[in-house]
Amino acid sequence: MGPINNHPPDETTRKESIMHDSILLEGINEVIGTTHMNAAPMGVILRGGRYTLALFKGSHTAENIIRDGWFVANLIFDPVIYVKSAFGDLPETAFTTETIEGTPMHRLAAAEAWVAFRAEVIAESSEAYSILLTPIKEEVLECQIHPVNRGFNAIIEAAVHGTRYIMNHDPELEWLIRHHLALARKCGGEREKEAAGIVEGFIK
Repeated sequence: MGPINNHPPDETTRKESIMHDSILLEGINEVIGTTHMNAAPMGVILRGGRYTLALFKGSHTAENIIRDGWFVANLIFDPVIYVKSAFGDLPETAFTTETIEGTPMHRLAAAEAWVAFRAEVIAESSEAYSILLTPIKEEVLECQIHPVNRGFNAIIEAAVHGTRYIMNHDPELEWLIRHHLALARKCGGEREKEAAGIVEGFIK
């Protein structure tokens, strides 16, 4: 399936839609991004009514976006899924297909909400791409209240540091990972504790 070719809305329309309707918020939204049968945690940046992503070259997400022209941001609050998608591939059963504007797109079956975007490269460096995202559909599947939990947040931080640590084994990153895992075990529930064990297994 080739890239979506529909023209994006103008900047005024885009900003009005985002400010009044979007389930994502100003700043960096930590989500699990999905492309063609691929999932990885990442930050969708919303600044001044504009959605963007920063992606390292060579990643499956970047390759899929360049080829297919779409991206789905999945909102989910399961720390185990965050960790498993950060360090490896999710099984095919973790995905479901939504057909949007004639294009099949994969999202997480367990997502509580999701936003589908057209996606295009607008700039690049020697190491990374800047991706412009244009929202085309969003859906809230479950309406749950999630009290702020430092254990869950600590798992997200540990996973971010962990993906960098396995590339360079920086002692400072290891200290940060251990700090966040201790916090996850102190403040989190059983899923946070399970996720902490998975992170430890990957950084050994």
